[in-house]
Parts: sequence; C-alpha cells; structure tokens
Amino acid sequence: MVLSPSSRNSPQGIFCSRTLNLRSISVIGYDMDYTLMHYNVMAWEGRAYDYCMENLRNMGFPVDGLAFDPDLVIRGLVIDKERGNLVKADRFGYIKRAMHGTNMLSTQDVSEIYGRELVDLRKENRWEFLNTLFSVSEAVAYMQMVDRLDDGAIEAAVGPLDYKGLYKAVGKALFRAHVEGQLKSEIMSNPELFVEPDPVLPLTLLDQKEAGKKLLLITNSDYHYTDKMMQHSFNRFLPNDMGWRDLFDIVIVSARKPEFFQTSHPLYEVVTGEGLMRPCFKAVTGGLYSGGSAQMIENSLNIHGDEILYVGDHIYTDVSQSKVHLRWRTALILRELEEEYSALISSRGHRASLIELINQKEVVGDLFNQLRLALQRRSQGRPAQTLAATNMDDEELTESMQKLLIVMQRLDQKIAPMLEADGDLFNKRWGFLSRAGLWDKSHLMRQIEKYADIYTSRVSNFLHYTPFTYFRSQEQTLAHDSYSFYCSHDETTADS
Repeated sequence: MVLSPSSRNSPQGIFCSRTLNLRSISVIGYDMDYTLMHYNVMAWEGRAYDYCMENLRNMGFPVDGLAFDPDLVIRGLVIDKERGNLVKADRFGYIKRAMHGTNMLSTQDVSEIYGRELVDLRKENRWEFLNTLFSVSEAVAYMQMVDRLDDGAIEAAVGPLDYKGLYKAVGKALFRAHVEGQLKSEIMSNPELFVEPDPVLPLTLLDQKEAGKKLLLITNSDYHYTDKMMQHSFNRFLPNDMGWRDLFDIVIVSARKPEFFQTSHPLYEVVTGEGLMRPCFKAVTGGLYSGGSAQMIENSLNIHGDEILYVGDHIYTDVSQSKVHLRWRTALILRELEEEYSALISSRGHRASLIELINQKEVVGDLFNQLRLALQRRSQGRPAQTLAATNMDDEELTESMQKLLIVMQRLDQKIAPMLEADGDLFNKRWGFLSRAGLWDKSHLMRQIEKYADIYTSRVSNFLHYTPFTYFRSQEQTLAHDSYSFYCSHDETTADS
C-alpha cells in the first residue's frame, strides 16, 4: 500500500485542534471498541436494537412493526428526556433542529419550544448527549417508543410513564442486552459479520512501537471478549507469528472508564487463558490486568500527564476525562468524518450558491433599511444617510421600499429550501455532524475542539504520517480579523 502525503488533505487526514508533537509522546494508549476495531453499525447496533426491543416486549411494551433505522439519528445529538425530543444544538447550546418521536419539528416549533432554553450537558437528569456510535441503537429505540407513548399504545399494565420514565425503561432494556451477554456471545461466535477489518492498522501500531513508544490497551470490555476480538482483528495481519498481545506493553481490560481516569480501583493480574485473576499493586511491561486506575499506570511506567496520548471514540469516557483529570493528550476517533468530509466537498457548489443569494439579500436589505431610516428621519425634519434617499419624495421612498421588499421575499423563497437542504448529503434530517446551520459549529464540534487535541476517522490514518510528526493547529480567526486586515491593507495602499 502506497501512502501519499496528499492523503493528509483527505477524509483520512488527522486534524489538529491543539498543537501536538508526537516526538514528545512516550506512551500511546488505545480504547478498543470503535477505536482499534470498527463495527459495522447496521450489524452491531442493529442486533443491539433487536435485543433491546425483545426485552421491551417482555416488559409489556408494544414493539411490533418497528425496525432499526440508523439514519434516524447521528452522533452528537442530545436527547431531551423531559419532552421526548432529540435535538441538535450549536456550539453555544442554542437548539437549531429538533425531532419529537420520529417526526422532525418545524423551525417555528423549535423556536417556540426552545427559544428561551439552552442545552446544558451538566444537567444529566434532562439532557443525554449521544457521545458514540454505541448510542445509536438506544436513541432509535427511544424515539420510536415516544411515538407509541404519544399514540396511547403503551398499556396501563406497564405503569404510568412520562418521557423521562420511558427513557429509563429503554435504557434498562438495552443494558440487559449487554449485561446478559447474549449480544457479545453472538458477536464472538461470528466476528466477521460484525467487524470491518482494517489490514494496515496493526502496521500502524508496529511503526509506533518500533519508534520507541510504549503502547497500552485500555478497554471496558472483559478479557474473553477482548482476546477474541483482538485475535480476529489483528493476528492475521501481523508479521512473523506475532500476536496482538505482542504489540502492547500493558493491557487493561474491564477498566471501568470513566472511573478509571477519576478514582483508584483494585488492580488484578489476569494469569490464565481462562481469565483467572490475582490481586497485584503494580503493572509491569507485558502484563495483562483488570481494573486499576490511570494513576497506577502512570506510576508503573514513571510517565505522567502530557507524555501520554490516549486515543478513543467516546467524547466523555475516553477524551474529556483523561484530559480533565490527568492532562493526558487526546485523540478522538470519529469514523463518520470520512463521509462528512466527502459530503462537505461535494456540497461546495450548493453552499457557494446559497452564500451568493444570502449576500444579495444583505445588499437589498441594506438599501431597504436606508430608505426606512430616511422616512424615519424625514418625519423629524432631519436629512437621510444618503444623497439618493434625500432626493426622493415620500411616495418614491415608499414605492422603492415595496419593490425591495418583494425582491427580498423572492430571495427568501430560494434561500429557505436551500438552507433546509444544507447537509443533506450527510444526513437529510440533521445535516452535517460538525455544523449547526450554515455558519456555525455544532455542539459536538465544540466538544471535540475543547477536549480532543487531534481527531481523525481511524487509527490507521497515522500511517499517512510518521511517529514523530508535529501536528500544528490552525490559526484561530476572530470576528474582527478580516475587518482589521482589510482596513490596514487599504490604509497601506492609500499611504503608498
């Protein structure tokens, strides 16, 4: 496989929020699920949904006729458990799009419901952030059951339920699917049906290891599942009879993240292939452990803070907690980035046309406002802003304003559907993952920029770089940057 430097400016690029020098990184830790291995979302989340629905059926909920629809939700949305809504917010928390049950709400409805409210993720009793692809099955099931609750199809035998109680019931049903082990047993029996292989991923880790980096695997999955899935995903692509364990200096299973980054739990060494464990107090190179804490890992390796890069797919569990509590450097894996990047490129023409129409409306609107101000000033016996408006009589001013109003209305008729369609190439309901509206970043993108030093679509994208790369963040532009630049440029031109 030939990797070109041009690949860096592509869906497989690594994007930098905060400058990161890999040369200064001594340890790279990895999550497993949706990080070192990527699941087929339709297969994995589809089966999780099936088990969830079966559990809901056994609890007395009406689930007949419902099917898994992965396009119903995207990562980064927020469930409003009080209203039974799914919402998309911008970086400030203002809600831009919303869905009640499986029905999208109009712009007017969104404004009336949420005009005075902001999404506040600290209020966990109300807002549930969809951090990862594992959230997809739960969100789909919940929104579909909101429809059933609204239709009165949920019988009294289940008990009186509001939207918050319904969310709790769906969460319980999905939790049972994971805890009872049926789902993971099925995946372990046929991993090829659920895992999308990445043949060059093991080579990526080999590059890092041979460059002197210590590699860690820190996963919440148990030992048996981790061993089975890592064997399937790694061993066949490794050279010289290497096994997946040979890549990692330390392996931590059943890590209990995010608590792993926050508090101290007992550490156990896994000493047999059957998973038999014994207590221990320090991790050593080549060891396989269960539980423990990030502080123990730092002490065992005698490496701390920003010498460690942790790579995961979960904004909260992996990225923000390792950043906030330990000051580790962080990388977020966002598989959907590849599709979004391509969709953004393909929509350039649409966006350019839309921006041109908005600029036209702005020019017309400025003219309209000048004439309106001219009438206002004239009533007080004061001159207008412009000579043209000053020379118009009242009838001309009024007639011109009416014509401009018609032009703006016609522009609006073109702009509105184009704004609605912006992002359709990624998701027709929710638009782009990283954007909320034409101009602003999404709440998800704000979380990524705040907590992830770098982000990319898959771990194997590191192969496009070297283990010594200096990732430099882009210059952060301010609202007044372009104005001050053009002013100074004009002044320089005038002086010369």
